[in-house]
This record gives sequence, C-alpha cells and structure tokens, in this order.
Amino acid sequence: MIRKYLSLVKFSHTIFAMPFALIGFALGVMSLPEIPGAKAHAGSPGTPMEHFSLFFRHQWHLFVLVVLCMIFARSAAMAFNRYLDRRYDAQNPRTAIREIPAGVISARSALVFTLLMCTGFIAATAFINPICFVLSPVALAVVLGYSYTKRFTAFCHLVLGLGLSLAPIGAYLAVTGVFAVLPILFSVAVICWVSGFDIIYALQDEEFDRQQGLFSIPSRLGKSRALNVSRMLHALSAGCIIAAGVIGGFGTCYAAGALVFCGMLIYQQSIVKPNDLSRVNLAFMTANGIASVVFSIFVIADILIP
Repeated sequence: MIRKYLSLVKFSHTIFAMPFALIGFALGVMSLPEIPGAKAHAGSPGTPMEHFSLFFRHQWHLFVLVVLCMIFARSAAMAFNRYLDRRYDAQNPRTAIREIPAGVISARSALVFTLLMCTGFIAATAFINPICFVLSPVALAVVLGYSYTKRFTAFCHLVLGLGLSLAPIGAYLAVTGVFAVLPILFSVAVICWVSGFDIIYALQDEEFDRQQGLFSIPSRLGKSRALNVSRMLHALSAGCIIAAGVIGGFGTCYAAGALVFCGMLIYQQSIVKPNDLSRVNLAFMTANGIASVVFSIFVIADILIP
C-alpha cells in the first residue's frame, strides 16, 4: 500500500526541490550568530564545520521538521493534482496508467491522503517557529492551487516553479525566522529552472491539452516557440545561480557546482527537439536530478569548507 502512495506522489521527484531546501537550511545555520539551546562557551565555533556540528547537537529536530515539511507539502500537492486531473488523466494515453484512472487508488483515498499531508505540514510548521506556522496556509495555497491553473492560464508552469521555489526560502525561514536576499535569489533560480523543464515535459501533451481546452505554453505557442521560452527561463535561472555566487562570496566549490548545473541546463535543451521528444524523460528526470543534487553538494561543501 505504501508503495502505491509513493508512486501516486512520484516520491522520486523529491530530488528536484529537496537539495535546494538543504542549501537554504545550510545558509540559515551559517547566518546564526549563536546556536539556540547551546550553553554559553568561550568564543564561537572556530570553523563552519564546528558551527554546523554544534547546531545539529542542539537543534537536530529542526532539520527533521524541515524535511518532513518538504515531504508533506510536496505529497499533498502531487496527490491533489492527481485527484483533480483524474478525468483528463483517464483520457490521455500517456497518463491513463496513473494510479487513480487505473483503479489502483480511489479518488476518495487520494483526497483523504491530501488532507492528511496538509495536516501534517501545518502541524510540523507549528513546531518550527511562528512565522512558518502563519505562512503555512499560504504555502499550501500555492502548491495546491497549481493544479487549477492549467484550466485558465498558460503561466501554469511558473506557478509550479513558484511552488517548488518555496524550498530554499522556507528552509532558511525555519532556521532563522527572517527573510534574506541570498535564499530569495536561489528561490528565483528555482522558479525559472522548474518552469523551464516543466515546459519541456508539457511538450508531450501539446495536442491533448489543445483538444481538451487546457492551457500550457506548448499548447498556446507550439513546440518550437515553447522551447524558446524554456531556454529563456533556463538562461535566467543560470543568471540567478551566478549572481548568488557573486553576492554570497562563494568560492571554487560553488563555481564547480554552478558549472555542472548550467551544463545540465544546456544538455537538456540540446537533446529535446520540436520534432523529436524521445528524450524528454532523460532531460526531465536525469539531467535535472543531476543538476540539483550535484549543485547542492558543491554549494554545501563551499559553505562548510570555505
């Protein structure tokens, strides 16, 4: 049963936003002048690694709560999307095998699961800090509201990007309780990155969306121009990543990670053509998974080993 629900929410796709949440979390930890709960001691930790070690000795539960929030929010969003789109999924040959149209999970069960995940998310934020708790309904409105947008706007891809972009700034807020420029810049990078690759993924349903009266960049502009929009968004994402590196004063590790990230953007754009969508899944899952994971590893390494 657990496997069915993991498949329903495409749990493996957590690989896209979770690494950026870890970046936001790491930035938040390093911005703390002192560790909550740690006893006063002579001098501050001598290195970033010691600072992190002290934080996790006293605030490890906060990391667990942030990870839970990510899982709960994303699972709620995906389950609700599958619930809301069940009629369209049943008619689309590409999506007819999904759990609800295939009869593996009932629509009612998917909706109950969504409500449980929403409850879990709000409960987890209540244990983090007041600002995260107050903003939790806003976050849910964004990630759940995305599922409606394809019915009235071709900018639905940007709303999806906005939902995933809450990861770095949300994790930073969980640690610090305040907003800051650097995590917001990473969030903007995520908006452009996710929107760009979601347009690529939506190329597969261009004809179906047009026939059903659904909105998307491909169904509105056609494959060629949609790819041009995707490239523009990925260029903006790369620009934000580079700008974050400069503003944050990062070093060699960050530069290497940024090079990999930008390289994966170029790679996925190079393997998808308007008349050849055979490698869309390679561009969607593999290239973006590598981009987010490798980039986050290098960024966190740069933070810990300046």
